[in-house]
Amino acid sequence: MERNDRHLFRQPDQPLEARIDDLVSRLTLEEKVSQMVFASSAIGRLGIFEYNWWNEALHGVARAGVATVFPQAIGMAAAFNRQLMHEVASAIATEGRAKYNAARRHEDRGIYKGLTFWSPNINIFRDPRWGRGQETYGEDPYLTGRLGVEFIKGLQGDDPQYLKAAACAKHYAVHSGPELKRHEFNAKVSPKDLRETYLPAFRDAVKEAKVEAVMGAYNRVNGEPACASRELLIRILREEWGFEGHVVSDCGAILDIYENHKVVETPVQAAALAVNNGCDLNCGWVFEHLVEAVKLGLVSEETIDQAVRRLFRTRFKLGMFDPENMVPFNQIPYEVNDCAEHRKLARQMARESIVLLKNQNRLLPLDKNKIKTIAVIGPNADSRDVLIGNYFGTASKYVPLLEGIQQAVNEGTRVYYAQGCDLRTTKVSSWGRKPTSGFAEALTAAELADVVIMAMGISPKLEGEQGASADSDGGGDRLSLDLPGMQEELLKAIHALGKPIVLVLFNGSPLTINWAHEHIPAIIEAWYPGQEGGNAIADVIFGDYNPSGRLPVTFVKSMDQLPAFEDYSMENRTYRYMKDAPLYPFGYGLSYTTFEYADLTLDQSKVDAESDFTVKVSVSVTNTGELSGAEVVQLYVKDQEASVRVPNWELRGFEKITLRPGESKRVEFTLPRRHLALIDNDGRCVLEPGKFTIYVGGRQPDARSAELTGSQVLQAELTVTGNQVELEY
Repeated sequence: MERNDRHLFRQPDQPLEARIDDLVSRLTLEEKVSQMVFASSAIGRLGIFEYNWWNEALHGVARAGVATVFPQAIGMAAAFNRQLMHEVASAIATEGRAKYNAARRHEDRGIYKGLTFWSPNINIFRDPRWGRGQETYGEDPYLTGRLGVEFIKGLQGDDPQYLKAAACAKHYAVHSGPELKRHEFNAKVSPKDLRETYLPAFRDAVKEAKVEAVMGAYNRVNGEPACASRELLIRILREEWGFEGHVVSDCGAILDIYENHKVVETPVQAAALAVNNGCDLNCGWVFEHLVEAVKLGLVSEETIDQAVRRLFRTRFKLGMFDPENMVPFNQIPYEVNDCAEHRKLARQMARESIVLLKNQNRLLPLDKNKIKTIAVIGPNADSRDVLIGNYFGTASKYVPLLEGIQQAVNEGTRVYYAQGCDLRTTKVSSWGRKPTSGFAEALTAAELADVVIMAMGISPKLEGEQGASADSDGGGDRLSLDLPGMQEELLKAIHALGKPIVLVLFNGSPLTINWAHEHIPAIIEAWYPGQEGGNAIADVIFGDYNPSGRLPVTFVKSMDQLPAFEDYSMENRTYRYMKDAPLYPFGYGLSYTTFEYADLTLDQSKVDAESDFTVKVSVSVTNTGELSGAEVVQLYVKDQEASVRVPNWELRGFEKITLRPGESKRVEFTLPRRHLALIDNDGRCVLEPGKFTIYVGGRQPDARSAELTGSQVLQAELTVTGNQVELEY
């Protein structure tokens, strides 16, 4: 073994790039290649330990033992709270460090023990059938970008020298189903849709958040495998955006290049194609063929060196080659995992994620002092599965809805429970059990109750990633958006009793609950709310927290409103291009109080396109109700005279504020000229002269939101003069 303690790469006072160059120069070709697969080998002669790059942190440290389980990503998006997202990500990184510290003390450097987290998922939830939509921040590029930036910054920390953890923006790019075809699918997308919808969040992650890693998707994009796309990985990611981190393939994606996409014939060719076009790390083993690829002249050793430098740069930035006492995160104790402070944070995020969809005649909040009996009914009432979503850790304690209600009510209140039906069963079992066999018990419980709380929806077993959703008929995707099984029939049977009903939905993607909307007085969207879900929902039901969540995704009325799943055009998709009225719109959510908007002002109403202007938008918001509450103030922009197809309107700002009854606050937004620009049919970012409408309110400016909320948005006109200007994307 070489003496390596005096090698330049071991000297923390030396420049980082010099240290990296020194280390790479000491490696053989075989040693370099051994670092380019996710389970990187130890290099004993240099004292370099093995490292497994694969770890997950979608909504808490996943697959690695005890950790705080926060609400699923789609739920956290519904909170519309950038600061809270940052706090959650910082807590996740703290737990990740604690786990890493404990594992390395015991010389365990295996999978899910590292500091490179393959999160967040910032794909666009363009179609509600996609099973992995639950992992995203919804359908809007701006919202996804803002929340993605905060998650990345929170995860990576703000130390000037070291990363707390390394984030990875995935899946780059144009990836959102169908799951069954992902290993062979070619996503055909126009230059306009690519730049307008699918890339903005990744651009923000790279240019603003300085994300350390990007993961390539399984699919092809306009014929190129995403993990070997010169257009995506070199021209856009590195040359245009200046990305300096490393690129990792999705797991098995390099194998897909020759086995499923069939753009090359051999694993050697696939490995060479991926590395030549910008992929540095293989989640899989195909890159082991790179030694042969170099010998055959398919890839240069210089290109290998470049990839290995990027990988070691990440490890250096994580402090893996520096003395123990120099890295500020090395002493984080294991006890922080799922600690009381983080459970409190999980409960707060769950509270803020809950969306009140309907509250007829102010049924909610329930007065626990007046209610003597409550029936909690439904297949999701006492389920742990519907708390955790996918990509989860193991909490030390879970609070299902039933337990949350039981803990929240007064001592003298009786809580009856009945499952009522299975989540999806519609047939008589082989033993003769009918799918309605639980109805009698549920009806009896409801008959005895002053109020009924119904817990319905779906579960991660019915939606998710290909191969991970055991009961999905669509390979993880959904073939129907309706309540599965006998749930709606049970709901109708309970409704016929004439009892007040609160419907609580657990799901990671939209549901078509048209009958429920027409007949059930109170409906709560809870998503997959994490380990504290039952407590958070009870807080909302009994008025200990005033709901403030807003939908990050459109709830359609019917699948008939959707284009073909395989069609990646944005035509008639999401609130930005949808023509028909939905069941529940993006940005929608109710409160127990009311808010009034007034005095919308722009600091200038006319601007020159060729000047680098910024328009300041301000509005007064007043809580006109009787309860304190949080409001999500939303700003949308509409280009009224665009030369090409543009969105109906686009979210360009949001702020979450909390107001006491009678309290007012002035909210200010900054609108740069980039947010008025359109993407033309050639994919150029262009600011055209013309008229723009600025909308500000507690919702988007559509007719359906007005119908559901009874509120209005304010609007102001802005004129852009001068000549057309092409802006930096």
